[in-house]
Amino acid sequence: MNVFVLNCGSSSVKFQIINTDLDMFETDSDRRVAKGLIERVGKDDAIVNLEAEGQEPIKSIEPIHDHREAILRIKKWMEDPNTKIEGIHSWDDIHAIGHRVVHGGEKFTKSVKIDKEVLAQIEECADLAPLHNPANLKGIYACYEIFGDKIPQVAVFDTAFHSTMPEEAYLYAIPMEFYEKYRIRRYGFHGTSHRYVAYRYRKLVGKPREEVNVITLHLGNGCSACAIKNGQSINTTMGMTPLEGLIMGTRSGDIDPAIVEYLYNKGLGSVTDIFNILNKKSGMLGVSGLSNDMRDIEKAAAEGNHRAQLALKMFALRVKKYIGAYMAEMNGTDAIIFTAGIGENSVLIRKMICEGLENLGIELDDELNKQAVRGKCMKISKETSKVAIYVIPTNEELLLARDTVRVVKDAPRMW
Repeated sequence: MNVFVLNCGSSSVKFQIINTDLDMFETDSDRRVAKGLIERVGKDDAIVNLEAEGQEPIKSIEPIHDHREAILRIKKWMEDPNTKIEGIHSWDDIHAIGHRVVHGGEKFTKSVKIDKEVLAQIEECADLAPLHNPANLKGIYACYEIFGDKIPQVAVFDTAFHSTMPEEAYLYAIPMEFYEKYRIRRYGFHGTSHRYVAYRYRKLVGKPREEVNVITLHLGNGCSACAIKNGQSINTTMGMTPLEGLIMGTRSGDIDPAIVEYLYNKGLGSVTDIFNILNKKSGMLGVSGLSNDMRDIEKAAAEGNHRAQLALKMFALRVKKYIGAYMAEMNGTDAIIFTAGIGENSVLIRKMICEGLENLGIELDDELNKQAVRGKCMKISKETSKVAIYVIPTNEELLLARDTVRVVKDAPRMW
């Protein structure tokens, strides 16, 4: 099956076309045959990047006024005789569309085929993820406008993997009626990534899902940790929104909630303005004063910039805190897994996080750590380490494609 994997932001459309099917999963013979990104959707100068595997990328600046136009632009490129995509000659060669949907609330605990009822329920979750779900819905509606019911569409939810968290982990210590009336609770995010790397880990070590006890660290511009016990998510750092938890590129992570009232009383603007600061102007950017890009901060730190050095120390300390907390909650862990842009590529950050955790049985091998760059999958702990340390590249798009196939073919999911 050729699956069109779609990830729509408020002003962006990111996609991959992946050739996959049930018999390819065990052999990892799935193939990405095309990918692309259209940015600044809604503008006259949208940035278009389209690439078929084995060909030079197509790059252009052109007017693209909404998500429907963006998808039509991709369709036009796909069907151009000069575009040589393996197994694709027209949109008729696309067999299913898989959509990333950030928030499924309590309604969706697994990926589902999209119909009118599912659409209405995703709409209901929009107030829980106002920055994400409305954008995800734009992509779904655009595909319906263009293709109607000819191609099955599947929603894959970031929150679904964390639906196994127990009440004591997902509830906040606030009046219970707030949960009962408004569903205020911790949902967690990055579930597709945590789920994928935990699956890849069990394949590497040859364990059944029920014996997987690991802590996964998704460290990118957005960051979260997940405690996975007996193959299920039992806790994660992000909460009702992606703002809670680890320090991130521009998000503050955990703070005293009274700070919001304090800043409001200091005249920093409306509550919305303050949360905009916490979401978009805080984290590594706010502390360093330089950038939200870890590469820039590491470079400045190496040159002696104190605020950059402080940002790195704060980042590592917050991750250490959650590793310790989750090891206590899980009564130990078999492995710690680093993934995503920073987790897969930053030798320094992995070293800073693991330093000082030797009493917990976590021993990093410095030489192996230096070798684990550019998305390489490998074990980087010492032979004497009681807890294994892995770098495992994430592949959320592949998991989306595989889930889409499973839902369309009514087959059990891999995780």
